[in-house]
Amino acid sequence: MHRRWISLLCCATATIALSGAAERRTENVVFVMTDGLRWQEVFSGADAAFMDKAHGGVEDADALKQAYWRETFDDRRLALLPFLWGVMAKQGQLWGNRREGSDAWVTNGFNFSYPGYNETLSGYPDPRVKSNDKIPNPNVTVFEWLNGKPGFRGKVAAFGSWDVFPSIFNVERAGFLVNSGYDPLTVAPVTPAIALLNRVKTETRVWGGEAYDSFLFHTMLEYVKLHKPRVLFVGLGDTDEFAHAGRYDLYLDAAHRADAYVKELWEMLQSMKEYRGKTSLIFTPDHGRGEGPEWKSHGEKVPDSKNIWLSFMGPDTKALGERKNVAGVTQSQIAATLAGLLGEDYDAAVPKAGKPISDVLGR
Repeated sequence: MHRRWISLLCCATATIALSGAAERRTENVVFVMTDGLRWQEVFSGADAAFMDKAHGGVEDADALKQAYWRETFDDRRLALLPFLWGVMAKQGQLWGNRREGSDAWVTNGFNFSYPGYNETLSGYPDPRVKSNDKIPNPNVTVFEWLNGKPGFRGKVAAFGSWDVFPSIFNVERAGFLVNSGYDPLTVAPVTPAIALLNRVKTETRVWGGEAYDSFLFHTMLEYVKLHKPRVLFVGLGDTDEFAHAGRYDLYLDAAHRADAYVKELWEMLQSMKEYRGKTSLIFTPDHGRGEGPEWKSHGEKVPDSKNIWLSFMGPDTKALGERKNVAGVTQSQIAATLAGLLGEDYDAAVPKAGKPISDVLGR
């Protein structure tokens, strides 16, 4: 009798596990990050305090207000980020509006890029990662971890505007494509479109270590059409560069363009049988920025820059919309959540990583 009950219990457990696996529909994950886009603009839209020459370096205040100024928070944020608010916030979940009791923050204490990307991609902060220097990451990212699994090997890719991404992913050890900065994409086939993008990218150097997002984005689109990766990282950088330059007009334009890029990528994926109805999307920054005059800055000396926002959408994520009056979430939870969407248990493999966000996984 005892053995019979054990047998029945094992069968029931296996049935539940198989049922859960059958219900999960995500087969691919696309993760887009836009560097240093503040939660304030995401949830409130353009800030009138910076829409002039004196406080925001704005060249044409009237044109900027026509493009992005509206009377209410809801209308302003929709004007700035129409895909995030018109699609992701309706079909997915969005955290980080502190006015509505929803917190999202980084835990690394540094509040700048490399520590933020490491925390995001490995699932935990590391005090050794304390600069933006091109030092190979000692930590294994969730992308590298997934690439080590048979179902994902050779189906992982990362594209970034910033030339530090090869170090962040530790490309030599990780073993998957990381195309970043001004480096040409040389993976065969190098189509005429890719060859032209490679040439224009190298001929248009404005920032030392960071290419314009447009070069990254369109190169990535061509790669996806050809190679159809299952796990894709896209790291945009214009938002951070223009904020540091004190150009609020160009910062807003970069945010609006990032939103448009996410829309274009998502719609392309939904037109392809390999992705349609079985792809999840994550969209978030690597850090926040300061309040008031400190909107240009971030880092340890700008405590408010720890505050970020997170958004998720996909076939396994319930449409709970903008989260209000809920428990806070952290940057360190993204890695395990990303893996969980694919049915992989990063939490068990890397116990020190942040726990997956259960609501995103439909639990």
